[in-house]
Amino acid sequence: MEEITKIKDLSPYAKRVNVLAKVVHKGEPKEITTRYGETKHVTEAIVGDETGIITMSLWEEQADLVEEGETIYVDNGYISLVRGHMRLNVGKYGSIKKSEENIEEVNEDMDMSAQEHERQYRRRDFGNRGFRRR
Repeated sequence: MEEITKIKDLSPYAKRVNVLAKVVHKGEPKEITTRYGETKHVTEAIVGDETGIITMSLWEEQADLVEEGETIYVDNGYISLVRGHMRLNVGKYGSIKKSEENIEEVNEDMDMSAQEHERQYRRRDFGNRGFRRR
């Protein structure tokens, strides 16, 4: 099994994270229109471990893979910012599985999605690339 990232250690724009978390709450599916004009369904779930909780976006049939009270393993997830707040996502290269392990205690006081983050605009930084000092 890959290395597990604790919820409190997730950061904005984190990629390829593996998370073991308990599903604390699962909301109702919402219909949204993507920026490409497609209609999709997203369900938000609160998942957590002993270090904290985070909101997870479940797209389309991903919502069928999780139930409240279960412990899930997110393989190759990533963090996105929704209106400045972190969301755990599973893209097309990741997966969600029910875990054999069980998380008993969830630290609901440490909500990683509550904190607002400044959106970082990616600037190209060419720096000294390509130049070697002798």
